[in-house]
Order: sequence, then structure tokens, then C-alpha cells
Amino acid sequence: MPVGVLDLFSIGIGPSSSHTVGPMRAALRFAQGLAGDGLLERVAAVRVDLHGSLGATGRGHGSDRAVVLGLLGQRPEAVDPDAVPALLDAVRERGELRLLDRHPVRFDPGADVRLLRQALPAHPNGMVFTALDDDGRVLAERTSYSVGGGFVRDDPLEAAEPVLDGGDDVPHPFRTGAELLEQCRRTGLGVADLVRRDEEHRRSREDLDTALLEVFAAMAACVERGLSIDGTLPGGLGVRRRAPALHRQLLAEEEAQGTGPGGDPLRALDWLSLWALAVNEENAAGGRVVTAPTNGAAGIVPAVLHFHRRFTPGADDASTVDFLLAAGGVGIVLKETGSISGAEVGCQGEVGSASAMAAAGLTAVLGGTPEQVENAAEIAIEHHLGLTCDPVGGLVQIPCIERNAVGATTAVHAARTALRGDGTHVVSLDTAIATMRATGAHMRSEYKETSRGGLALTVVGAPTAVGVNLPEC
Repeated sequence: MPVGVLDLFSIGIGPSSSHTVGPMRAALRFAQGLAGDGLLERVAAVRVDLHGSLGATGRGHGSDRAVVLGLLGQRPEAVDPDAVPALLDAVRERGELRLLDRHPVRFDPGADVRLLRQALPAHPNGMVFTALDDDGRVLAERTSYSVGGGFVRDDPLEAAEPVLDGGDDVPHPFRTGAELLEQCRRTGLGVADLVRRDEEHRRSREDLDTALLEVFAAMAACVERGLSIDGTLPGGLGVRRRAPALHRQLLAEEEAQGTGPGGDPLRALDWLSLWALAVNEENAAGGRVVTAPTNGAAGIVPAVLHFHRRFTPGADDASTVDFLLAAGGVGIVLKETGSISGAEVGCQGEVGSASAMAAAGLTAVLGGTPEQVENAAEIAIEHHLGLTCDPVGGLVQIPCIERNAVGATTAVHAARTALRGDGTHVVSLDTAIATMRATGAHMRSEYKETSRGGLALTVVGAPTAVGVNLPEC
């Protein structure tokens, strides 16, 4: 199991894991590589080419800004979102960038970060970093790919690297849903407990629980910030934040009507939608979010987890950890055998994957068997098959924000449907994931995070790629 749960639930900034977090990490790796090779002091200038989907929606997704931050030495999990504008303004005003905050080089963000629609052959999210000396000669060049969820590869087909020691040598390895179920049957463990055994091969039980509760704390902080900030989202579409007003409305209704019998029986779904909207509005504003498994779908797991903690009697920190372990187990299967990249397979790989993970987590903490957990994940992914990624204006706003609320609702429905059965079903999770991948392969590039099809093309008056005229190659 090369990918771990904490690889999937990583803390970063919005608006996109593959277009913001990944490029920032890739740029940081490039700068660190220059230092490691003893070349940093010889660099006079740096050029970055963002290809394919990164080029088509780079400005709307913050890719151009992300690579500058990475070259400066900033990390997605540590950078202060409120400090980002000042960091970028300083580079622009001085025409200079301090690599790793150590070595100054000439840099014009408008000219030295190029957005190119032509994709590299290996993957739609390709980046080429070039370092030049005083005479304009190439000192170093590196091609990297942002393959979804903030993961970066120099070869998009290379295996993921575990964040801690342990690697593939875990006690209960699995890549597919069938292997996950077989391991559960062989050991008699539930999904969350089985995943825990593997994760504890990498870190202690105490460290694991602490890390997962820190993940939930970051999710909760994102929700709280999303509920508290009114206003309009950046980017030019004029999209207003709805979560704060909806929150005030729900609180007022509960104060007037109470929460017991006789109230609105569907109000719980309004809360579920609210939490998803709060996270993705904050993501769209470039705030601190948790990839779950991506930023574009970051609201679904937190919303369903908040739903569990508020509406399930006895929900506590222990069940929160189990939720994230079970969700992460299914996320591992999706990452290893499917795709969580909107640029690769469309939004079915982002919102569909997140909905499947949330459905699995909720089913597990409600007492579901491994077969019911697998069934819930399959239901959720099956009913997102074919979902396109068509962000209007290249921004992670329309339809992305509302799509998270719908994905969260689907996850709850999938969990309840699976819990009403005995876990037997015709279409397996592995079959649904294989279908998702095949569907993505046949999907035209216009519908895979390029903002050249679907709503991105048909919404009247919307900017195209945020008004940016992009070269074709």
C-alpha cells in the first residue's frame, strides 16, 4: 500500500490540489534540487512552462501564483494564505525572485510563467522548469506532473512514495476493493481497523490518532471560516458567498422551531449542504483546506463528517478517526486503480471519488460491514460516472461549489442504501472504478478541466479562462 491515508488528507491552500498545491510542490522540488546539486548560486533566471490543463485554467486555478510561491520556498501546508498577496506583489514589483528565500534571480511573473494549452504527451498536467545562467545557458531543466490530489511525479506512472518509513511492507496490503474485502474477511477486521493496522506500521497509534484529529481540526477550521466571511469570491464571476447567510438562517429557524420532533425533517440536509458550501467557498477564495482527496471536492468528506458528529448519537473523536480511516481506505483504492484528477478523467474522479470516500466513512461508523462499506462506495462512484469538469471562467466556483453539496448528499444516501442491504450487489467497486477510468479516457479534453466545454462554454457572459489569451503551443 504505497499511498497512505495521510497522503490523501493533506493540508494545503485553495483553489485546486492539482492546479495549485501540486505546482507549488513541484516548483519547491525544483528549487531544492538546484540547491542539492550545488547550482543555486549560479542561477540568474528561471522559466516555468505550464502545459495542457494547467495552461488552460492556470490563472483561474492559481497555478501561475503557486509556482512562484514554491520557488520562493513556500510549502502548501505551511504558507499563510493571508500573506500570499504581499509575497507575490514583492516579486512583481522588484522583478526579482529569491529562490528558496536565499538566492535572488531575475523574474517577471507575466513573462517567465507561460501558460500553454498544448499538453505534454504523458499527462495533461505537465510543467517544465528551466534554470538559466547569466549567459542564458540552461543550467538545469525538470519536467514534473501534477497527477491529482496534490501528488507530484516526474514520471506520471511512477509509484507514489510513502511519507514515512514502512513502504509497501504493511501487514495487510491492498490496491483494489476486492483485495480490501479479502483482507477484511481473512482477518475478521472492519475496514477502519484494517486500515489502522497498516497505518500503524508507519507511525504509532498515538501519532496516527493525533494526525487524523489534526486533519479534522483543519477541516473544522475551514468550515468555521467559511461560515464567518461574507462577500464576493475573487475572479470576476461575481459569485457571492452563500454559506454565512444560510448559516444565520438555519440558526434562526432552529431557535424559533427547535430541533426536536415537529421541526423540518429535512433540515439536516440543509446543514449538510451548508458545511460543504462553506468549505468550497473558502477553497475558491484561496483559503486553508484539506485535500479530500482533492481541493475541488474538499467539501464532501468534511460535510459528511460534520453530519455524523452532529446527528449520530454517541459520535466522538474515536468515531471521527474511524470515519477518516475507512474513507481513506477507499481513497487508496481510488488513487491506486482509478484517478482523482479532474484533468485526467473529469469531475467523476474528484467529486465522485470524494463522495465514495465519504459514503464509506459514514457506513463504517454507523456499524456497516466491510461488504456494506464497499457497496456504499460503489453506489456513490457509480452515480457520478461521466461527470465532466467544466469550471466556468477557469475558476473553482461554478459548478464546483454546489457540486460538493450534491456529492455530500449522494454520499449520505449511498451509505443509508448500503446499510439497508446485506452488502451483496451486482456491480463491484472495482468495476465502477474501471468504468470511471475508461469513461475518462473516452471523454473529450474540453470536459476535463480545460474550461473549453460544458458550462464553461455555454454560460452567457462568463469570461474564458478568466479573460486570458493563451498561446496554442
